[in-house]
Amino acid sequence: MQMSDNSNLEVHEADSNGGETDLPGFDSFNLNPAILRGVAEAGFQTPSPIQEQAIPVIMAGHDMVGQAHTGTGKTAAFGLPGLNSLKIDSPTVQMLVITPTRELANQVSEEIYKLGKFLPVHTAAVYGGQSYTRQIDSIHRGAQVVVATPGRLLDLLKSGRLKKQFKPTLVVLDEADEMLDMGFLEDIQKIFSYLPEERQTLLFSATMPPPIRVLSETFLKNPKQIQVQRTEAQKSDIKQLYYVIDEHERDDATVRLIDSMNPSKAVVFCRTKKEADRVAGTLAGRGMIARPIHGDLDQNARERVIAAFRKGEVQVLVATDVAARGIDVPEISHVFNYHIPFDSESYVHRIGRTGRAGRTGVAVTMVTPGEYHELRRIKSRVGTLENQLIPTHRDLKKVNEKRLIEELRKQPVDPDAERLLLALGDEMGLAQAANKLAGLLLAQNAVTGPDRIGVQGSRLERLQAGPSKSGAPSGKKGRPGQGPRSGGSRFGGSKFGSTGAGKFGPSTRSGGGFKPGGKFGGSKDAGEGGAGESGFAKKTGGYPKPKPGFSKTGAGKPGGSKPGGFKDGPKNFERFTGPKKRKPRD
Repeated sequence: MQMSDNSNLEVHEADSNGGETDLPGFDSFNLNPAILRGVAEAGFQTPSPIQEQAIPVIMAGHDMVGQAHTGTGKTAAFGLPGLNSLKIDSPTVQMLVITPTRELANQVSEEIYKLGKFLPVHTAAVYGGQSYTRQIDSIHRGAQVVVATPGRLLDLLKSGRLKKQFKPTLVVLDEADEMLDMGFLEDIQKIFSYLPEERQTLLFSATMPPPIRVLSETFLKNPKQIQVQRTEAQKSDIKQLYYVIDEHERDDATVRLIDSMNPSKAVVFCRTKKEADRVAGTLAGRGMIARPIHGDLDQNARERVIAAFRKGEVQVLVATDVAARGIDVPEISHVFNYHIPFDSESYVHRIGRTGRAGRTGVAVTMVTPGEYHELRRIKSRVGTLENQLIPTHRDLKKVNEKRLIEELRKQPVDPDAERLLLALGDEMGLAQAANKLAGLLLAQNAVTGPDRIGVQGSRLERLQAGPSKSGAPSGKKGRPGQGPRSGGSRFGGSKFGSTGAGKFGPSTRSGGGFKPGGKFGGSKDAGEGGAGESGFAKKTGGYPKPKPGFSKTGAGKPGGSKPGGFKDGPKNFERFTGPKKRKPRD
């Protein structure tokens, strides 16, 4: 039994029903036949790597730390052995799953219910926004599995009204790194003070930052460690593309790419709630069925949006990272990163929303020249991302024409349409009538926005070549930065786009680094040379350690015409350029 959609609480029940099933791989785990029947009905065929490794460990009663990314089958990995250990006749809570978000709590509760529907099993998803009384009553009605968010669960435990029925012997922390990022670590620690000492504890996380390791060492007893990386086969299910654009082109680029790719279901990831609202409004204003989803929406509104997305009533979901955690829709064909994620782990989480359940998917990332160094870091972790150019008006018109022809081929012949065409033929001739009808259809998909969008040509080539080829064209390798065209500094680019690079700070008119000629100096003239590792770079390239007296303006380590490096650099520079005094920055 599932409660109404207006509730923030879901309770599932199922009756036992016999039946044998043959599932190569899953039957080797000695699971209850009723569970195997649920597995078969859920569409599982063979265990995923995390399931294959984790299920035997959990069924043997060990505590476990599992490191695996989104979309690898973690829920079934702990859900199947958890269900197998339940005492169905007992009315107490025997399995507790803690998740970071409401959406994920619903998703996990639903999946465990589907897997155990023939046992029978009662599950309850508990999270904020509903009456405490209703949630407590649902647990008292005999839920053996509770899936909860940390805040609401802690509130219920503090109330003291769960003591008799709340005795979980299996506790699962799902997406532990997300709970850490959302500030739930203290709540988790308090929750464990209410749990039985004799229990089996499992922790699943995509990453293992130090606080999560400390958490596992504190609350798990001699845990087994399992780590499953995304295999090349899994990665190949997702075609990863990136497009280089200027900052002001993000909206036009997003609209153009969605128009050209025509996704069946897509998620656009934004960094903030405000941005998600604005982007969803922009897409809706361009004729797309788009809705935002983020933490500021009340729970009923979020559930309605997700339900509409599942049914195909919404084509594009514009989401923040946290809100998207609970979105499990296998039919998502495309993921768009409106901004490049801050790190590779976030990137993997995002693109993991597509290419699921044996399907292929497309992950699109938009990146500006100033963000290109972040793209390089992500590429070094996840593999190859293919660069493409955003379609022009002409490209998109060809796509629309091809799409129209395919739709016309599938369109059945309509007698009324045939009579209309013959009438038009009598009036203006069949050729002219067909021409006008085709023009009318094409006008419905008129291409808008600028013709050319994105960074192209020599500018793109310089960017892809990397700073080492443009910031220091000759001489020994210095320390180039991340300029928007070439050169740049560690924390910024050259002001004029083609100068050298100091180790710190944006380069100025006269080169890279803090000031020309010092320890962190750069080239004398704009657009020439690259920064040496520890001093002045001549026009012809960067020299890691210029010799004393190398040039009038040189002042690296060990110095220019005087030893002393940074201190003496500006003085030597003044002898060449004039009496104007320059003080090095702190």
